[in-house]
Amino acid sequence: MLEVTKCDSDGEAAGSATGPSFRRRRGFQGSSQVTKKGKDTLMDAKKRLLVTGAGGFIGHHLVKRLKADGYWVRGVDLKSPEYEPSPADEFEILDLRRWDNCLAATRGGLDEVYNLAADMGGIGYITAFHADIARNNILINAHMLEASRQNGIKRFLFSSSACVYAQSKQKDADVAPLREEDAYPAEPEPGYGWEKLYAEELCRYYWQDYKFETRIVRFHNVYGPLGTFDGGKEKAPAALSRKVALANEGDYIEVWGDGKQTRSFMYVDDCVEGLIRIMASEYRDALNLGTDELVTIDELVDLVCDVAGKRLRKRHNLQGPQGVRGRNSDNTRLLEVLGWEPSITLRQGLRHTYPWIEEELRKAGRLSAMASAD
Repeated sequence: MLEVTKCDSDGEAAGSATGPSFRRRRGFQGSSQVTKKGKDTLMDAKKRLLVTGAGGFIGHHLVKRLKADGYWVRGVDLKSPEYEPSPADEFEILDLRRWDNCLAATRGGLDEVYNLAADMGGIGYITAFHADIARNNILINAHMLEASRQNGIKRFLFSSSACVYAQSKQKDADVAPLREEDAYPAEPEPGYGWEKLYAEELCRYYWQDYKFETRIVRFHNVYGPLGTFDGGKEKAPAALSRKVALANEGDYIEVWGDGKQTRSFMYVDDCVEGLIRIMASEYRDALNLGTDELVTIDELVDLVCDVAGKRLRKRHNLQGPQGVRGRNSDNTRLLEVLGWEPSITLRQGLRHTYPWIEEELRKAGRLSAMASAD
């Protein structure tokens, strides 16, 4: 069944996004609740760090930031970064589903591990391959935790997901922002959500039984340049940016679902900043890392169209995968722990993301003259 609507601007003020100086959406000042030990950890650039998943989108951005901050960094992944070389001091191609590779990855007196390695993708992917995703990620996370403990790692950060939240709390588009405790009673998304929730528990057990320091971060829909935008594993902002870039003025683009489902989206620079701050904190339980700027998917399409300077029409595919009806991040605890929350608006982030995707498509020879016309 197809439903057709018109794609117009959402009318939001344009604002400014020139470089890293973005406006804050809340007037929360400073980071007074970060402990002195946490501050020292944040500033200590002599540490030796491991980033798993360093060939992926968030991992590559994290490596770039850690190197810019002066750390020694080893990156590990099944693949190298797709769009530019890694700046890591060492980059190793390792399959972290294997125990021996996890021991090798954590060797050499490393101090901290950012465990971002995962088999994952957009909604179309994670709803189609439950067994593969759950098996692969359980192996990665269990092996990486134990290898890190055995090799004397001082602190281990696990990248979880908002997919752990109970689906019964996400049935309305006008969803109440999800608090960390809303993951229980457990009813996560099949496959990906269940394995993430289990790995969170495993991190807690490692602290309870071994006093092994772990940190747990629940990502909410991260997007930005240097991320996949084609092939089935891309997230909504990247997929829609690709569709808009490829479309000619007045064309239809396909939107999965009725377009009324809601999400919040976090720009990758905010994500990386949050990861570093959470690793440096003394908080061991799960924390949301996302924005609370809730938009419908139709509004996201309109915003991408506006950034692109195009007027397009939507064709809603009601049979397409769409996930839960609504999901948003409650940042109350994040603010309490860090005195900080993500602040880059969706419009600001898309102003960096859309032009990068458009340029990649142009370099690949995929843009028609009409689609790429200014």
